[in-house]
Amino acid sequence: MKRDKATVPRQDEDPGAMKKRIIVLASGRGSNFQAILDALSKGSIQGTCVRLISDVPGCYATDRAKYSGVPVTVVDYRSFPSKETYEKALLFAMQECRPDLVVLAGYMRILGRDIVRSFHGKIMNIHPALLPSFPGLHAQRQAIGYGVKVAGCTVHFVDEMMDSGPIILQKCVPVLPDDDEDLLSERILHEEHRCYPYAVKLFCDGRLKIEGRIVRVL
Repeated sequence: MKRDKATVPRQDEDPGAMKKRIIVLASGRGSNFQAILDALSKGSIQGTCVRLISDVPGCYATDRAKYSGVPVTVVDYRSFPSKETYEKALLFAMQECRPDLVVLAGYMRILGRDIVRSFHGKIMNIHPALLPSFPGLHAQRQAIGYGVKVAGCTVHFVDEMMDSGPIILQKCVPVLPDDDEDLLSERILHEEHRCYPYAVKLFCDGRLKIEGRIVRVL
């Protein structure tokens, strides 16, 4: 596990100690991470991003974090002998941060049971489809191949199954006759950048209540 020199501030030393502590997991370019960082910098989310954790050394999300002054931890999947040892290291890195909310922003691995149970009701993900339709990879390609007329994105809490947790928010976009996967992905991504920060805001404002499979917005 590789870490930079920055350390997570003690809650009693943090000027934003009353705000929700957010950590982000990312594997790639981190455009949704950036959308959340922008909302945090504007003060529209009552939270503070205390760390980015990535499984991919050098991914662009880590550059975004460093530019914004967010500490980075890299838990490189390739450096571990098994998924189990990787997940133990990842869980330790997450627990060190004492997060109120864990945000998955293009994190390309399925979280194991121990992690999901350790942060039950506190892990959020966004998926580029209107779940429960088209879970998994290449959701936009699945939507076009199926011939749907409406697609979109879903923000949901994470459970132990893939893309199956309680739904927080959904946004729709039309599927146009000339769409290919890239065009539809771009249209959905625009809505993701609006939807995800708002879901994080609702959580940090204490306005989300999980009742079974239903998420109530208070």
